Amino acid sequence: MLATRDNHSLSVQEMIVEKRKKRKAFSMDNVMPVVLLLTACVSVLTTIGILFTLLFETFIFFERVPIGEFLTAQKWYPFSNPGSFGILPLVSGTLKVTIIAVIVAVPIGLATAIYLSEYASERARRIIKPIMEVLAGVPTIVYGFFALTFVTPILRQVFPSLEIFNALSPGIVIGIMITPTIASLSEDAMSSVPQAMREGALGLGSTKLEVALKVVLPAAISGIVASIVLGVSRAIGETMIVAVAGGSTPNLSWDITSSIQTMTAYIVQVSQGDAGYGTTIYYSIYAVGFTLFLFTLVMNLLAQYVSRRFKEEY
Repeated sequence: MLATRDNHSLSVQEMIVEKRKKRKAFSMDNVMPVVLLLTACVSVLTTIGILFTLLFETFIFFERVPIGEFLTAQKWYPFSNPGSFGILPLVSGTLKVTIIAVIVAVPIGLATAIYLSEYASERARRIIKPIMEVLAGVPTIVYGFFALTFVTPILRQVFPSLEIFNALSPGIVIGIMITPTIASLSEDAMSSVPQAMREGALGLGSTKLEVALKVVLPAAISGIVASIVLGVSRAIGETMIVAVAGGSTPNLSWDITSSIQTMTAYIVQVSQGDAGYGTTIYYSIYAVGFTLFLFTLVMNLLAQYVSRRFKEEY
């Protein structure tokens, strides 16, 4: 009789414990969605705050400088009297560096990705990929001094007319910097292609190179384009490399051997205290920053369009 009561009491205690566990699980199920929603809202509100700040300060700048002059004038001399605020020389410097970086990074990055995905052994992949990811984590200021003190002297031996500060050296180094990003993300996209597609192409008599270029590469084009756009966006927004090795001479030309100034380098220059708060020069950094924001926004929209256009369903 006592044993029956003990068993009955134990079962009641177990029921109470089980009920408490269910209440706790139920409360966590109710709380976690709210916490995750608040976390997502922080990201959205931060983006809205940044955009609002850029727009508000940019409007103040355009109250002082006509937007037509900003978009069409071919000289950028904000510190002269009167100042000239034509964004084209800064855009030219940014595009020169970015194009050089893309020419360097895309072939090397895709070749590396193809090797890691299609040719490398598992041991080689485990060694090479972490090294690339470490390279992606090197501070950009280190890359800047590497460009100025190592790459530029070597280039000047090949191109004697190359100036100390130029577009070529930082462009090459930025290309080196974004190569791991393109290679790593592209390799992930290629590795996600089903093995059956490779085996089917090999069974039809294709070589391994043909499989890589004509089967795997087109199938992974969505992820590859996304990786390239991400690398290009990083090149456009790169600051320290161009500030250290590119110079501070805005000029509207396609000469890659002379000193340049990019949009980010100008923001760094003014942010160091060369302009007082509330001056036209001060507000010009927001106009330049908003222009830079538009560049990266267009790149991201393009990446999304291409990803949707060429997305493959497996």
